[in-house]
Amino acid sequence: MRKLLRFRDFSIFKKIMAAFLAALLPLMLITWIINEQGAASIRKEISESMMNTTRFYMDSLDQEVDRISRYLPNYVMDEDLMELATTGDAMSAYERSYKILQIQKRLHLMKDSSPFIQEAKAFVPLIGRTILSTSYETNVDHQEYEAMQQSANMYEQPFINWQNRLFISMKYPVNTSRPPLFVVSIELSTKKIVEKLSQITNSHEGQTAMLSMDQQWSLLSGSNMGLMEAMQQLAIEKRDQQVQEGYEIIKFEGKRYLTVYRYSELWNSYMVSSVPEQAILGPIRKYQIWFWYAAVLAVCIVLFFTYSLRRLIYRPLMRLIYSFRRVQQNKLELIPIDRGEDEFGYLYHAFNNTVRSLKTLIEENYEQQIRNQRSELKRLQSQINPHFLYNCFFVLCRLIKSDHQKEKAYQFCLYIGQYFQFITRNTEDEIPLSMEMDHSRTYVEMQRICYGDRIEVEFDDRVPDMTVPRLIFQPIIENVYVHAFGNMRSKGILRVYGEQEDDLFVLYVEDNGESISDKDIMQLNDRLAKPHYTFEETTGLINVHRRLQLRYGEENGIKVSRSELGA
Repeated sequence: MRKLLRFRDFSIFKKIMAAFLAALLPLMLITWIINEQGAASIRKEISESMMNTTRFYMDSLDQEVDRISRYLPNYVMDEDLMELATTGDAMSAYERSYKILQIQKRLHLMKDSSPFIQEAKAFVPLIGRTILSTSYETNVDHQEYEAMQQSANMYEQPFINWQNRLFISMKYPVNTSRPPLFVVSIELSTKKIVEKLSQITNSHEGQTAMLSMDQQWSLLSGSNMGLMEAMQQLAIEKRDQQVQEGYEIIKFEGKRYLTVYRYSELWNSYMVSSVPEQAILGPIRKYQIWFWYAAVLAVCIVLFFTYSLRRLIYRPLMRLIYSFRRVQQNKLELIPIDRGEDEFGYLYHAFNNTVRSLKTLIEENYEQQIRNQRSELKRLQSQINPHFLYNCFFVLCRLIKSDHQKEKAYQFCLYIGQYFQFITRNTEDEIPLSMEMDHSRTYVEMQRICYGDRIEVEFDDRVPDMTVPRLIFQPIIENVYVHAFGNMRSKGILRVYGEQEDDLFVLYVEDNGESISDKDIMQLNDRLAKPHYTFEETTGLINVHRRLQLRYGEENGIKVSRSELGA
């Protein structure tokens, strides 16, 4: 839910791109799934077809070998062969030759009975000869003769592997510890078997192998020995798992091979067929390639769409947003119109017309505000002038009444003249700060006459060259004399100085008065911090504070705190 709420705050550009991808990606995903499902279906159908073919050829070989094994005893029990093997050395040459020809005819019939029989022969030790289907040798190959006697049970293990050749043999008598009278041997044609195996995968460019599990022989219809080792490893794994048939994918040299296997109890072997997956899925791979082409094309379309969206919608929209932000920062700048008569062109024209109207309203409002401020300033100054006048007359009257204060009264009259000359000689709202400080010093001299030596004054009138509103400093000093020194019996101290702090110039007025508490300071700062429209009509600190704010901004003005002197 939080992600959905965050999505609502995304930009229009991100939302459009998300909607576009939400429509495009499912289509590509569905196409990819259809392609993969098609490939899986074809792979399964080909595997089933190969499995059926493998079953057919394996069953054919099983039936053929079983037939040979079952009919072999009939040839072993041949009367001529038994007579020749027992009395052949006592026969006449004619009788022996006659018997041999009869045996050869039967061996020839046995050879012709199956295309998988390469040769049929009989070993007769008594006469020291080996009779073949077409001829007989003058001696016996004793190594071969010994090898043909290795089969203990021809029905359980009918095959003999000797010098990479396959034989099915039977000796007579079968169950005896004495040397046999003769041995009948059938040599299977590995060439014909391999030809049979190659028919399974010939159309798919693969290979088939017959892999023995106990006698370590194998027949291969191809030439890829590395692949055959992988097939043999698969057969060993399936034997250990006791799985007789199935199909799966094996990997060899970076390629995938669809492999079918089937076990034969008669041969005690696995027939394994492997076909390159590429050969099977070749047609559908073309569609997969086309899918990736389509994916690349879709990426290009997304990039083109992104570029077009940014150029036609996002950038004009952001330009409009930036322009609104500049308006919020009081920067009323027009938008350069580089659009036609489309929607953004209309918005740009409407925005520029709005900015022009705002400029006109701001100029009119600003002029009206300046007039109101000047009017308020005049009104505040008119409040200050009578206030000083009342104080001056009160002090002068007190001095005149005293007979020994006439000189001070005279000096005080001069100070009053300088003071009111400052008030009336210039109608400007702002004056140099040095002039404001001279005026304040005149006021301090007037107060010296009133207080005498009771007040110690340190007055530093070194100030920077700058202009300030009239009568902002003298009322503060007057506030000190009235509230701090008015009822003070001990000696008073007044310190006036200025300091430059970064880009601000701060004037300090400090005294050692005892009449104000920390609570009073806090309340006074709270009153100074109130909006100006809540200020009551008065004179003194609040009056000066308001005028400073009118001149320099709301963040400037008067701040009250306790100094090292006490107040």
